[in-house]
Amino acid sequence: MDLGITGKNALVTGGSRGLGRQCAISLASEGVNVAICGRTASTIDGTVSDLEALGVKAVGVAADVTEIDDLPRLHRECVEGLGPIDILVNNAGGSMGVTDLAETPLDNYRAVFDFNLFNGYELARLVLPHMREQGWGRIINIASIWGREHGGNIGYMSAKAAVIAATKHAGLSLAQDGITVNSIAPGSISHPGGGWERFQRDQPEEVVSDFIETHLPMGRFGWPEPVGDLCAFLSSDRADLITGSCIVVDGGQSHSMI
Repeated sequence: MDLGITGKNALVTGGSRGLGRQCAISLASEGVNVAICGRTASTIDGTVSDLEALGVKAVGVAADVTEIDDLPRLHRECVEGLGPIDILVNNAGGSMGVTDLAETPLDNYRAVFDFNLFNGYELARLVLPHMREQGWGRIINIASIWGREHGGNIGYMSAKAAVIAATKHAGLSLAQDGITVNSIAPGSISHPGGGWERFQRDQPEEVVSDFIETHLPMGRFGWPEPVGDLCAFLSSDRADLITGSCIVVDGGQSHSMI
């Protein structure tokens, strides 16, 4: 299927590894020029080389998206390298080690929102004028099944639930501008350097086996390609009737029916 997005420009946060890297690769495979950001220069450079090998322009910017005041620089350098951003994938996020209500100070709780919600919100505001001017744009937020139901710690659950809610509101408010806004809620996806890879490596075999048997109907952890390919599809005109949605990619892991 030709998604019709060849020559578009995308920015993928946290795009040097894991799900962000796969989203970048899936977009580049459709002819999209891709800018990525990350914290580690070596992984950024390696991913940029992989993207360029697919025949597109690629830009890597070292940035910590939790530094909200630095996001205009990130956006500016991406635009200077590629041109105005047509597709934004807000992928950067994580749990940041907080736990429950009793053990999580407010500053830590707020920091998880900075990492998972506020950086994507600010970047969306930065790319919005160009998208509105041309009457076309795609914003895709990587959430989690644990933003829809119980799982993870209080900060991560709360922030990912907020990502899903903000996506719904933005998707409806921007619908008449030709801009779609959707979220993807992955389940337990294993990838190099990720938390679920570490879990499988560091936990006793019986613990890993019990988790798989109890939580993963397919009998295995998820893998990044379905998330990346869904991201590419949602970035296309083939998905132009989908906005404000949260699409689950979890192999049947989650329990929520909404």
